[in-house]
Amino acid sequence: MGQRNLIEGTPVLVVVDIQNGDPPQDGVSPIPHMESDGSWVNNATKLIQGARDANVPVVFIQEAHRRDLIDFGRELDGAEGVHLLEGDHGTDIRSEIGMREDDYFIKKRRYSCFFGTDFELLMKGLHANTLIFIGGLTDVCVHYSFVDGHQNDYFCRVVEDSVTGSSLHAHEASLNAMEYLQTGARRNTEEVLRAFQRIAEDLQVANTITEPRSAVT
Repeated sequence: MGQRNLIEGTPVLVVVDIQNGDPPQDGVSPIPHMESDGSWVNNATKLIQGARDANVPVVFIQEAHRRDLIDFGRELDGAEGVHLLEGDHGTDIRSEIGMREDDYFIKKRRYSCFFGTDFELLMKGLHANTLIFIGGLTDVCVHYSFVDGHQNDYFCRVVEDSVTGSSLHAHEASLNAMEYLQTGARRNTEEVLRAFQRIAEDLQVANTITEPRSAVT
């Protein structure tokens, strides 16, 4: 099959785990992160606003674990330490990205936003076709959510300058793996914003056409 359009059918912007993050313990972060100038968060914020302007649904995902650690499973068997416990400031969604009280919100215990949540029910209710992923980590929660979306027959896109990985190597490897699954999956902030702008313009035209005309006397 050839490359699909950036957006096929109804899009949804999926904001994966853009949270405050846990402070280092003894100088070591419980979750490794690649070096970054933080521009990916600024890009994510632009995309969230662009989606709102285009009436594209925005779904915020939050990883949160019980304080007794009962839901970690095998998650602590690798490079990650205890992280993102319920009630901690680090677990909260970052305020600068502009989440609202009435936004769609999914709490998850594991990596994929599909696993053990009602995310799939929400996608069906929104009649979603294309899932556009931003957030982190590229090689963990974004990647596994993308794969589950792919296997559930969604068109999946990852905005490569609006995600961050555990390392630059892992970040790039996961982006390449996602592109392998769906040609054209790797996108950038500017082209997604342009796509949202086209949707917003189409909505404006449609609303103008359907506005009732003033009565003629």
